[in-house]
Amino acid sequence: ATVNLRALTSWVGIARIFAVVLSCLTFSLVASTGNFGGPYGTWCMFTWCFCFIVTLLVLLLELLELYPVLPLSWDDFTSAFSMLAALMVFTSSVVFPSTFISSPCSSSYCTRQAVATTASCLCFLAYAIEVGLTRAKPGDISSFLSTVPGLLKVFEAYVACLIFSLLDEYNKESGLMWCVAVYSICFIFTLLIIIFTIGRCLTYIPCPLDKMLVGYNLLALLMYITATVLWPLYSFRGQNRPNSCGRSCSWDKHLGITFLTIFNLIAYLVDLVYSSRMVFI
Repeated sequence: ATVNLRALTSWVGIARIFAVVLSCLTFSLVASTGNFGGPYGTWCMFTWCFCFIVTLLVLLLELLELYPVLPLSWDDFTSAFSMLAALMVFTSSVVFPSTFISSPCSSSYCTRQAVATTASCLCFLAYAIEVGLTRAKPGDISSFLSTVPGLLKVFEAYVACLIFSLLDEYNKESGLMWCVAVYSICFIFTLLIIIFTIGRCLTYIPCPLDKMLVGYNLLALLMYITATVLWPLYSFRGQNRPNSCGRSCSWDKHLGITFLTIFNLIAYLVDLVYSSRMVFI
């Protein structure tokens, strides 16, 4: 192995170093409080630890120039991971303070939680900067997942995962079951595109890949249009928000799924526009 110091001194390397330090600081401060129980706290701790470990591994592989021996597209992998890490850390930066920090915040215990939240927000900025630095320039399609359509694929899959985490009481209505089918089908196909791209398997598909992606984006957009209409129609039909609606209230979860469905609808629309421009223009 040879040592490539540019992996640490380039702007991308510096952003990754900041991400490693800030994610380590975040989960260390939260762990010192001992208050991160429950599904939300577990998710936040997993996010910070996962991003710390993978980013440190990326830095080491690039520093020692060992990544060429891996059977995957390294640029696609790092682009997809930086986008995924930015989304995960952003979610944790919102979920953790809203769940665990209470007002007023005056004790040293609460101060550590506030500092951890600040470090998490800065960690998100570090990953966002990395995404911006590694994004493919116009006309450069050597790394698909570093293009806007590729980054949107990661966004679409992640939003679908958030939708799955909020699903509750949907098997009583045929319209809601169709929406769940839409979320599942689009998630599976989007995830396969990401995996095949990173694994360099897209060349084995016996059809024009670019036109296939345009067709898939159009179909996914149409399916999400139906879900955007049917999910709130069947979820809130004749129902008002209960007065005792707590953190695990089904009404709030259904409202969150409604907004996430709209976000993915917009993402697939933008994805279709960019993919069509890449193919036909």
